[in-house]
Amino acid sequence: MLETRIRARWLLIGALVVSGLALAAPAALAEEVDFGSDGLPVHSVARNLFASSEANNARRRLAERGITYNIFLVNDLLANISGGQKRGAIAQGKFDGALSIDFEKFSGWQGLSFYTNFFGIYNTGRMRRDYVGGINTIAEIEATPTLRLSELWLEQKFAGGKASLRFGQLAADEEFFYADVSKSFLQSDWPTITAINLPSGGPAYPLSTPGVRLKVDPNDRLLLLFAIYDGDPSGAGFSEDAESRNRYGLNFRVNDPPLVMGEAQFKTNQNKEDAGLSSTFKFGGWGHFGRFDDQRYANDGLLLADPLSSRVPLLHRGSWGVYATAEQQLYRPRGGGPEDGVSLFGRIAFSPTDRSPISFYADGGIVFDKMLAARPNDKFGVSVMYARFSDRLRQYDQDLIDFGTPGYVRDYEMNLEFNYLWQIVNGWTVQPVVTYVWHPNGEPGKHALVTGVRSIWRY
Repeated sequence: MLETRIRARWLLIGALVVSGLALAAPAALAEEVDFGSDGLPVHSVARNLFASSEANNARRRLAERGITYNIFLVNDLLANISGGQKRGAIAQGKFDGALSIDFEKFSGWQGLSFYTNFFGIYNTGRMRRDYVGGINTIAEIEATPTLRLSELWLEQKFAGGKASLRFGQLAADEEFFYADVSKSFLQSDWPTITAINLPSGGPAYPLSTPGVRLKVDPNDRLLLLFAIYDGDPSGAGFSEDAESRNRYGLNFRVNDPPLVMGEAQFKTNQNKEDAGLSSTFKFGGWGHFGRFDDQRYANDGLLLADPLSSRVPLLHRGSWGVYATAEQQLYRPRGGGPEDGVSLFGRIAFSPTDRSPISFYADGGIVFDKMLAARPNDKFGVSVMYARFSDRLRQYDQDLIDFGTPGYVRDYEMNLEFNYLWQIVNGWTVQPVVTYVWHPNGEPGKHALVTGVRSIWRY
């Protein structure tokens, strides 16, 4: 116990030191930072202070041939300082390498592109699972330590570039059910309702699976997405060893009941030259063709909690969910982009209560970007996340208590996150964070307080 407290103290001291360096960094070293679809800062290679001019020139020559790559390293120092399952601290990180090829530049094949990336994941523990004991994301890079292939696909554009077909090993969370404004938060991730309700958590970090995605983008105001994936990225179903069952991302499963997803996006004022407030509204849903356990009843008609029942859940054919996402800019500085200034975001989702552990999910927040004249590339914000356990699962919990099993009725889990992103120099950002968790794993009266710092290096 003493060793755990000492480790937590030193990790927190390290977090404070790094944060102090960020505060001391002169604004003159900063450069405008944008975020890619992975939620990590993207910077101009030509002005990267960590790269030699020779390397930049070589990279530029490759880009002219259609070959681009990115390398970045994310490190978290996090400590649970109150509540949860136990107090303590962890260090975790993810090395990510990505390669893309534009075959139009490389070989003259118009509209064809290739992409792949891999993860090197490491940690000394898992904050959400081992310390807080909850179900909501604390830091989205948390995963089993390993070297893992992530995505590997080809994409062909057609209809004059207004549509594209992508096929290969895909991750649904790269395009579906996501709010771009939220990407600076550590808890911004594949939502809890899909991570808990789908076999192996669905095709989302750190798992991906074979699939096909169609995108139709007729104009700058409308975008339509449709995809079909193998419905179980690891073959583990709803067991807790999904990541271990597909440890290296090489299972390439294609025989499981499929998962289908569709989404319609409506956007306004998304261009840099637009002066009006930007907004994005997304409406989507998913359906899975597998079989799902009833959350309360056994296959003999008795209660699962009844000692006289078969204890084998009643099976339902298929499951589904619907969701909506909204992003609204409240203030746009003169000459600013669609995510600059002050923006709100929110997501909401529902799934059927009889076959879903989580039947309702919502999150949202506010982000302030480029609001400080002295530090124009910093951003800060607050976000909240709420996952409600289904009524049928809550009834099962009560049944267990009625039949004499000690326990509690799970209600909800809610997270509140505050963070501030400092750009120290071009290619290096530091992000202190504080997260408060109410009712980890739905346990009434329980809480946890997590604090720490994230550092991101990108080349």
